[in-house]
Amino acid sequence: MKLGFFTMPIHPLDKDWRQSLREDREAFLLADELGFTEAYVGEHVTDKAENITSSIAFIAWLAAATKQIKLGTGTINMPNTHPAAVAASVAMLDHMLDGRFIFGISPGGLLSDAEVFGNLDADRNAMFLEAINQVLDIWAGKPPYDLQGKYWNVSVKRTLIEDIGQGIVARPLQAPHPPIVVTAVAPFSIGVTEAAARGWDPISANFLMPAWVKSHWPKYVEGCERANRAVDTANWRVAKSVFVAKDATTAKAYATSSDSPYVYYYHQLFTKLKRSGRLELFKTRRDQPDAEVTLESICDKLVIYGTPESVADQVLAFQHETGTFGTLLYAGKDWKDRELGRQSMILMAEKVLPRINAAAAGSSA
Repeated sequence: MKLGFFTMPIHPLDKDWRQSLREDREAFLLADELGFTEAYVGEHVTDKAENITSSIAFIAWLAAATKQIKLGTGTINMPNTHPAAVAASVAMLDHMLDGRFIFGISPGGLLSDAEVFGNLDADRNAMFLEAINQVLDIWAGKPPYDLQGKYWNVSVKRTLIEDIGQGIVARPLQAPHPPIVVTAVAPFSIGVTEAAARGWDPISANFLMPAWVKSHWPKYVEGCERANRAVDTANWRVAKSVFVAKDATTAKAYATSSDSPYVYYYHQLFTKLKRSGRLELFKTRRDQPDAEVTLESICDKLVIYGTPESVADQVLAFQHETGTFGTLLYAGKDWKDRELGRQSMILMAEKVLPRINAAAAGSSA
């Protein structure tokens, strides 16, 4: 198992924005130092708690300061941006990172973002598909492009001066394009199948119950088989909320107390999903009544915490339930206590991961 990092950071509303941004950046730099293989950052324009407004801008801030870790958008919400802008910005970012970029995309899940960009009542899945197709066509094509869509048109026919470079959209460093990943947030996601058929890979979100995470693998296999693509568990990434401490008392207090950043994180998501009628993600079975879904039940099922030994055992039990996956994405939370937040990541890399892989090797033997 490889270890990665994924954060759609949810910070206290009264926390200084500069401080939260600095701490989020520090978490990525620490992940790089600790040997995390990849790290993703989300983006939202209309959320005071989830306050990274551009994953591209944030990653650009990290590019020169990181050494080996691959950095990914987690995700670019495609309906909210013109495809040509995405194509050009991602191409530049891939060059800035010397090819260490992973292109995470989605239709976007925050409804207030959809409203502010004018697509709340639109078919955002259709917009997503048109947008990514146009991005890929721009990179694969040549000016004047002439892409005509329902939502966007891309052309430089009237202004192209090719011999001096005017009218040319840049291509990424990685050919034909950076690896593409999609975040799966629905049980039995059809999107996972379609992504796999196109050569893309899934990230199972950290706010899904284990049963729904498990449902993603067969859908991925289905897409790979449809495209005659080799099926490899190494390509499946699963995000999980984890807190590791040196002693069990500290771990429990930081992960479960009423002012815990983990409880705060899921309180935010619980409120949003309940309001939008999407509580199914937090259910343990599809016919479970909404009234049975509580913040306590969510945190109990979705947060792993404890000493390194305990966390390793819990991760192995989780993987036994969901099936083997290639990369565990440690889900970033607000650093209510900076030292405990850092220590958790350090223990995860230096104590927990080796135990998991040693146990897996022993089991294989």
